[in-house]
Amino acid sequence: MLRHFPNPDGLYPHHKRDYFIASFTFFCVAFCLLSDANAAIEKQNALGVCGWVFLIGLLLGETLEVRVQVSIAIIFATLGEHFASPYMEGYIYRFHNVPAYVPPGHGMVYLTAVALARSGLFQTYAREITLFVVAICGLWSLWGISGIPEKGDAVGPLLFCVFLIYLFKGRSPLVYLAAFFITTWLELIGTAVGTWKWAEIDPVLKLPQGNPPSGVAAWYCLVDAVALGGAKPVLQIFNNLQIPVKSSNRRKNSLQTAESE
Repeated sequence: MLRHFPNPDGLYPHHKRDYFIASFTFFCVAFCLLSDANAAIEKQNALGVCGWVFLIGLLLGETLEVRVQVSIAIIFATLGEHFASPYMEGYIYRFHNVPAYVPPGHGMVYLTAVALARSGLFQTYAREITLFVVAICGLWSLWGISGIPEKGDAVGPLLFCVFLIYLFKGRSPLVYLAAFFITTWLELIGTAVGTWKWAEIDPVLKLPQGNPPSGVAAWYCLVDAVALGGAKPVLQIFNNLQIPVKSSNRRKNSLQTAESE
């Protein structure tokens, strides 16, 4: 089942940039969501400007492949946000909008998942990290349907099953593992401070869901999968138009390892 994971006996280099991207994003997510908890719309828009500046700065050191993936992730996630929140009301932001920092935030979250996936830490300890994530998310899902929480979370276990499919059948398991950490971090902070709130009853499934649902990482894995899969045809268009694609060997090899193809 884990045959598409990195070789546990391999020697994988640690690059400071990968850990910097992850640390910086974790910090920015917490700072942004805490700042927006009671902020006016003007401050929310200012946080959006900062988000774009930070994202562009981080992308300067990435290959065209990663930049295309991030762009696709932003477009797909932003469309999904407008559909799932203002339209379907699966979750609601404070101003019943999609905050200006959300699109660049999705870009930074996706880039963090890629950076952690190609890091020496995740490649060396992929199996141990997998066991940890599956155990934590599984217990969280069981807690949601145990009857202990008053409102229950029937959607969470369903999303957890979807997450397991991504993890064990998808071509990029380390990206999905990394996505669990950063997305759980932002969901717990965002819902705790009231930046957004998930609907008590899912508007599609008509089932109770937590705030956030326990398997919420599955939604972000969908964004990651679309970004990883959509980049290839876009790059092929670039090639057909004879647009040069430059990428360093280190970054190219790291990305290929992260995708585990």
